[in-house]
Order: sequence, then structure tokens, then C-alpha cells
Amino acid sequence: MIDVEKLAKDAKAASRELAKAPTDKKDRALRRMAEALRAAANEVLAANVVEVEAARAAGSTAAFVDRLTLDPGRLESVCKALEHVASLPDPVGQLSEYATRPNGQKIRRMRVPLGVIAIIFESRPQVTADAAGLCLKSGNAAILKGGREAIRTNAEIAKALRTGIEAAGLPPGAVGFVDDPDRAAIHKLLQLDTLVDLVIPRGGPELTRAVRRDSAVAVLSHDKGLCHVYVDRVAQLAMAESIALNAKVERPGVCNAMETLLVHKDIADKLLPKLADRYRDAGVELRGCPRTRALVPFAKAATEDDWDAEYLDLILAVKIVDSMDEAIAHIARHGTGLAEAIVTADTAAAERFQREVDAGAVYVNASTRFTDGGEFGMGAEMGISTQKLHARGPVGLIELTCEKFLVNGTGQVRDSRKG
Repeated sequence: MIDVEKLAKDAKAASRELAKAPTDKKDRALRRMAEALRAAANEVLAANVVEVEAARAAGSTAAFVDRLTLDPGRLESVCKALEHVASLPDPVGQLSEYATRPNGQKIRRMRVPLGVIAIIFESRPQVTADAAGLCLKSGNAAILKGGREAIRTNAEIAKALRTGIEAAGLPPGAVGFVDDPDRAAIHKLLQLDTLVDLVIPRGGPELTRAVRRDSAVAVLSHDKGLCHVYVDRVAQLAMAESIALNAKVERPGVCNAMETLLVHKDIADKLLPKLADRYRDAGVELRGCPRTRALVPFAKAATEDDWDAEYLDLILAVKIVDSMDEAIAHIARHGTGLAEAIVTADTAAAERFQREVDAGAVYVNASTRFTDGGEFGMGAEMGISTQKLHARGPVGLIELTCEKFLVNGTGQVRDSRKG
């Protein structure tokens, strides 16, 4: 088994170098990482072909294979994301005024790195580069542990990234990679609370629960993405069709894809039959409530379990609701807080939905598929936090830092008699 503790010690030492590294040096490292990844494209893609073929042979779903697959276009997007991160403002060292106390002390806040961040993820090899790049720019060292299904691809990516970091004069320990598929390696990593400052699990509910249960390190979790689109009674039909189709079909195997469509009863007969035909043409299996099935006879009957299902596939639950109150209550009961959307021409309804729905991203007249660090201008993301401490929604550079207080005095001492 790999020496995980040594990996973490190397990362801790590297984090101290990164914390004081100037922005231009970090940006140079990010560009070198992109260059090294392009140079290693043949090795990365060859490893990925082997793993994709193995996943298909094992009977993995099409959505899973899609998440696992890298091609030249996707790999180039990963490289461009690293370069985009290099172009973003550096949060480290940013100052904000806080207060000037009556005794003359001046207090400010400064953004600082978190330290060493362990990222435990499944299936998506591009996470290796996205996480490493965001950590480096925000002054953090990264320890990466991907799933066994992509271990060869991830190893090649990590190797290239470390080459780029070293070429820029920064310690290669800034990106550690756990190339051991044994779960004991993860357990060991989760116990290193004196070396690792934060753990981010990025994968299915089982992974998230396991990390929360076993970790002695603080956890920033990305829960499952049970996203809804609610079509209000005064929605524009063409817009509603376009958004509802995109949110489900564009890439169904990702966490920001819609899993449940809610439709107001006053618009259901105008929207659902045509939309259902488009879903059928796209290969989507519909599971509907009784009123939905009356309008769409080929839909299967939805069960209570369907309202809590993250399919990550071409399956969609559909429910007709009597009011926005019912839609919001359904989302509150079944949503996971990742992303929710309303399609409406009623400004008051839109404002109420955004105010009352509890999620990391709440949309009006747009697809939930935009819930992504790249789409939000973050360059990339570490995942989408569904919790509320310390970050929520897409996790980018700012969310990978915290603040410390800077207090400047002129010789003040505290008199405890004054409280």
C-alpha cells in the first residue's frame, strides 16, 4: 500500500510554500500544468480507452461510461480550464477593512489558504486536473484519490500535472495522488487530521456517507443532485419545452441534470403531450403521477421512491401540481439543495421561488445544467457543496480560502477590569 502519511507530509510542506508563492509563479505553474497535460495526451487517452472498454465490458451504464470518458476535445477543455484559472484573480492575500476600535486598534481581514485538501472522487478523470488547479491557485496543496475505475487515467494526469508544477519551480508535492485502490488507503488518509485540513468527497451518496462517517478531518460534502424544474401556470410553452428538455437530456449523467419535472395543472395539457413526445424521441423513460399518465399514456407509473431518485440516466419523474405552494413543498421534501429552477412569466412568482426555495443555485427561466464552476466564471470547480458550512453551491477559488484577522496596534494592552 502507498505510504499515505508520507504523501500527506509532502503535501503539508508544499502547502507552506504555496501559501507564500506570488501570484505570477502560481499562474506560471498552471500554464505549465496545461502544457504538460497536452504533451502527455497520448498516454492519458490510451489509458482512458482501456478503462472505458473495461467499464463497458463490466456492464456499466451509458451515463457512467460518459462520466469516465475522455476524448481529445474533453482533454483540451481540461487544459483550457487550467489556463482560465491562471487568468482569474488570486484570492490569497485579499484584504478587507473590518473595524477601527475605540482604543485605536485597526482590524482587517485577509484571505488565506486552507492548507492541505484531500479530494476523494469517482469516475470523472477531469476532476484530477480541475481540483489540482483550483487548489494550487488558492495556495493549497491537493491530495487526490480517484475511483479504481479510472486509476490509470488519473495517474497519467497527475504525473503530467506534477511535471508542470516542478517546471515552474514549485514543489511537486503540491499535487499528491493516491494510486492505491485499496480502501484502507482512504481510511488512513481520513485519519490524518494533523496533516490534512479539509476533505471533499465528490461522488455518489455512498461515498459521501462513508467519508462523513470515517473522517477525523473536516468534510465539505457534495451530496446527490436531485434537481427539479417547475413549470408555472403562466410559463411560455416554447421556453418551458426547451429548458425542460435541456435540463434532462443534454447530459443526464451529471449532478446538475433535472430528475423531476413539476408542472402546474393549468398548463399541463398544453405542455406535457408534446414535451413527452420529444422526451420519447430522445430515449427518456418517463415515470409519472396519475394525472401525468392520463395525458401521457406511455409514461410508467411513478412510485414514492421515484420522487427521491437521482437517476443520472435518461429517466425522468413527472408530477402535476395544483399550485406553486405544492411545488415548493415537494422540492423542500425531496430536493437535495443543489439546484432548482422555475419557468414562469410572472415576476412575483419568480421572486418568491428564488426567495423560498432552499438550494445552492435557484434559477428563473434557465436550465439547472448551468450549475457549474466553469459556467459561473470560476474557471473550474471542486464540486458543488450542498451543505451550508463553510461554502454552498459551486466551490471555486474563494471557497478554498478562509480569513484571518490582522490587528495593528500602537502599544495597547487589555485591562480586564473594563470587561
